[in-house]
Amino acid sequence: MADMDIHQVLEYLPQRFPILMIDRVLTCEPGKRIVALKNVSINEPHFPGHFPLRPVMPGVLILEAMAQAAAILAFRTLGEKPSEKSIYYYAGIDDARFKRPVEPGDQLLIDVQILGSKRGIWKFGCAVRVGDALVAQADILCTVRPVGAEEK
Repeated sequence: MADMDIHQVLEYLPQRFPILMIDRVLTCEPGKRIVALKNVSINEPHFPGHFPLRPVMPGVLILEAMAQAAAILAFRTLGEKPSEKSIYYYAGIDDARFKRPVEPGDQLLIDVQILGSKRGIWKFGCAVRVGDALVAQADILCTVRPVGAEEK
């Protein structure tokens, strides 16, 4: 399956408004790469406070978009969908860089590649673009753990 619409995306992500950061998957090559899309709208709840006179998408939400795209890629690679008995977590963020602000009206292209997987921890190389312009990049580490495992 190359393209995924919002209904298919929702099957792979537990996040919902206002934290859902993936609107569509343009291409997915399980075991390799995913390219996802996020339409940035002025109606998003963070813009009135960040910043009222010049709205800018918070960098942490761009990182969240990377993690959500990576989650879809990981689950598609495993050939399974997430379970209500597990949670997909960040395990680390390396070399995060923000090249230019993301503003309402921008369309994020989130390109994530699998760099490796060891003992249940996945490493992804991520680049986010608006058009041809690189706006952010990072290497991220993510893992899936059973619900309640974090409490032990």
